[in-house]
Amino acid sequence: MTPSVMAERAASLARETGLRIQVLDRDEIRALGMGIFMAVAEESEQPPKFIILEHNPDRADLPTIVLAGKGVTFDSGGISIKPVAKMWRMKGDMAGGAAVIAALGVAARLGLPLHVVGLAPCAENLPGGRAQKPGDVFTGMTGKTMEVISTDAEGRMLLADALAYAGRFKPDAVVDIATLTAAQSIALGPQAGALFANDEGLAGRLLAAAEASSERLWRMPLYDEYTEAIESQVADVKNSGGKFGGVGTSAKFLEHFTEGYPWAHLDIASMGWSDEDRPARPKGATGYGVRLVTAFLEGWKKA
Repeated sequence: MTPSVMAERAASLARETGLRIQVLDRDEIRALGMGIFMAVAEESEQPPKFIILEHNPDRADLPTIVLAGKGVTFDSGGISIKPVAKMWRMKGDMAGGAAVIAALGVAARLGLPLHVVGLAPCAENLPGGRAQKPGDVFTGMTGKTMEVISTDAEGRMLLADALAYAGRFKPDAVVDIATLTAAQSIALGPQAGALFANDEGLAGRLLAAAEASSERLWRMPLYDEYTEAIESQVADVKNSGGKFGGVGTSAKFLEHFTEGYPWAHLDIASMGWSDEDRPARPKGATGYGVRLVTAFLEGWKKA
C-alpha cells in the first residue's frame, strides 16, 4: 500500500459516507511549509499524500475533535536502515493513519454530533539520493526547527507538521495515534498501547474509552526531564533522544509541535500487528484504535 492507495481508499470511504475529503500532493505540502514532513517524503519516488477528512465540516456549533494518524506506508529506516529480520512488517507502519481514516468512516455512519477531523500524513521512508541524513536540520510548518539524529525516527516527523496543521481547526482536543517506537513494545508488550496526555480530562476520556472498547491503554508520564534528551545545539529539538526512555522522549518531541489545544498521543507500536489469533484481535493486521477512537468520540458526545 502506497500513499496514493491510502488516498484512494480514503476517497472511496468519503464517497460512501459523505465525508469531506481533501488530499494534498507534494507541491501543496511543500507550499504549506511542512519541511519536516517533506524531509521524509522527498526520498521516495512514491508521491506523499496528506489526507484530510471531515465529518460535519460546516457545523461550527459542534465540538471539534482532530485525530492525526501516522501514515508511513513502508519504513526501511532510511539511511539509518533497519535490520532485515521482519522488515517486511513495516508495510504496517501506516496503522495509525488507517485507524484514523476508518474511525472517520464510523463517525459518519453513526452520525455523531461532533465536528471530527482526520489527518493522515502519508509517505514512504527509504534510502536514496534525496534522502535526509543524520545531522540535517529542517523547518516545520510553524517555523520550528528539528535536527535529524536518526532517519528511522520518521513517523514523528510526519506527525510534527500534522499536529501543527491541526491548530487551524481550533480544536477542543487533538489525539494522535502512531506505531511510533520500539520502546513502547518493550515497555508494554502486546497488551496495551501507551497513552501520553497534557490534559487530565482528555486522558480520562481516553482511558474510559479503552475500558469500554477493550482496546487497552496504559498512561505514561510526560516528565519535563525527557525534554533534556532531545535538546539540540543547532535546532529547537532533535528527532531522537536515544534508546533510554525513548517512548517518553518521542512523546515530548510531538508535544513540542502542539500549540493551544489539549493533546494526547497514543503509541501503538505493539498493537497494530498480532502473531496470534485472539478474540477481537486477529492474526496479522489488527485494526487497533478504531473501536477505541469510536468509544472516545461517543463518550464525548454523551458528556
